[in-house]
Amino acid sequence: MGSGFSHGKLNPETGLNTRLEDFVNTLSKCIDRALAEPVDLVLFGGDAFPDATPPPYIQEKFASQFRRLVDAQIPTVLLVGNHDQHSQGQGGASLCIYRTLGVPGFIVGDRLTTHHIQTRNGPIQVITIPWLTRSTLLARPETEGLSLAEVNEILIERLRTALEGEIRRLDPKIPTVLLGHLMIDNANLGAERLLAVGKGFTMPLSLLTRPCFDYVALGHVHRHQNLNKSNDPPVIYPGSIERVDFGEEKEEKGYVKIDLQRGKADWEFCPLPARVFRTIKLDVSEANDPQEKLIKAIAKHDIAEAVVRLIYQLRSEQIDQIDSAALHRALSQAHSYTIQPELLSQLARPRLPELGASSATDPMEALTTYLNNRPDLQDISAPMLEAAQRLLSADTEQDWLEVATKTDSSQGQLRLL
Repeated sequence: MGSGFSHGKLNPETGLNTRLEDFVNTLSKCIDRALAEPVDLVLFGGDAFPDATPPPYIQEKFASQFRRLVDAQIPTVLLVGNHDQHSQGQGGASLCIYRTLGVPGFIVGDRLTTHHIQTRNGPIQVITIPWLTRSTLLARPETEGLSLAEVNEILIERLRTALEGEIRRLDPKIPTVLLGHLMIDNANLGAERLLAVGKGFTMPLSLLTRPCFDYVALGHVHRHQNLNKSNDPPVIYPGSIERVDFGEEKEEKGYVKIDLQRGKADWEFCPLPARVFRTIKLDVSEANDPQEKLIKAIAKHDIAEAVVRLIYQLRSEQIDQIDSAALHRALSQAHSYTIQPELLSQLARPRLPELGASSATDPMEALTTYLNNRPDLQDISAPMLEAAQRLLSADTEQDWLEVATKTDSSQGQLRLL
């Protein structure tokens, strides 16, 4: 639920954002399955809320679903993700309220430690690694004069040392899960590139593929994937339960169910009926009637209750042939939509219809849209985008300066959910 509720609208019956309702509905389906099995333990990989200070109505929706697990006496581990933390990891996390209130069976993973949990089918030990930033592990003076690569090496070594301390205290006879909100070096990324609030660091997969771990459950990356092809142990991002933006348009959403015992983990990806995102993209620059071509293209797609974006390319002299009101009517069956025209001609640059604040949901998308309309910048568009991404990923003022400088120079079986 932690990545925001863009592309939604107000539900007049509930007064809530419809995308918030989407996340609550899919979360409810996950918990329905947990109760129906029933499972022995639920692992939540972080990012419960859009930020560390969620409005009361969002907290209430989240708590009402997880209260069902409390009533069923199913222990639950809530890991702290980057969206759950205050900036730079300082000032606590939104999920800590569950520990303060002493919610039965709820464990908040806001530090690197091992939790020993008794389930209805036996004990399990869970090592939690919440979202870590550079400032969590290093003081600012320690990073002075070091490159980003050197800082990353120190961070990884400190994490390795801390993790080894937890591993030495494990009971080798009990199933072990590592639950981390982490960015792993070989993960296929999506929207989380832009949605990370407190910027962390990337760590190697080798840090997690240990024989002492029977299963590694990861949060943060929105795309479902198993990073360890040998499956020993499975290192899995279940992914987000709902699509966040168009970068996830073709991704299947769901959760992971695991049958776990010491030395063996049988897992299954369980799809969820997430909201459909659909892109309609075409070039009408050579069409005699660009308006007709656009209307026909929209009619070919099932857009009912989908989040839609219409992207079309045209010449500047065709702008007067576009009836924006007709495009809005054609897209009215969608859950929500945006219209994004792109000019091919650079000789005339009048204001693009529909190109406003609503057509770009993040800085990178806005920059990409701009560069797509500047053929004269195509030779440098790739390094510009790379530099922008690195600036967005910088954790400290020092990192920003370095990026700018470099850019310039170029026992029983347990069932888990």
